Amino acid sequence: MSYPRPLTPEERLADAKKLLRLPRIVAICGSTRFMAEMTEAELRETEAGRIVVKPGCDLKSPHALWSDPAEAEALKPRLDELHRAKIRLADEVLVVGDYIGDSTRAEIAYARSLGKPVRFTHPEVDPEANPDVTRNRVAPE
Repeated sequence: MSYPRPLTPEERLADAKKLLRLPRIVAICGSTRFMAEMTEAELRETEAGRIVVKPGCDLKSPHALWSDPAEAEALKPRLDELHRAKIRLADEVLVVGDYIGDSTRAEIAYARSLGKPVRFTHPEVDPEANPDVTRNRVAPE
């Protein structure tokens, strides 16, 4: 006698999104040097009827929450894990900016490992399509 395979957490999440009739969810990724462009992308995606999740903290901009270098250092891995959770929640990823650094490259690889579609505001920096072009675009993140 054969039993149905239990659903994976990802399948259960997809089913819940359908039951709730949620719009498509887009995770915005990219260097925080492109925060203004991320905000513009968020506006466009929202206007198109999509739910948007994006980085919520820019550690490169001064703020009391990370003014102490030790606090900032401790916060970075927590923010990275939070952003990976946003990628898991999303239906697709939108990479913003004309430069891909190591952190963004890892987020793209993570999204693709989960089978998430990845779009780019600048397709020429897609590391899968152009592995050599992205390495020397701008100074590292």
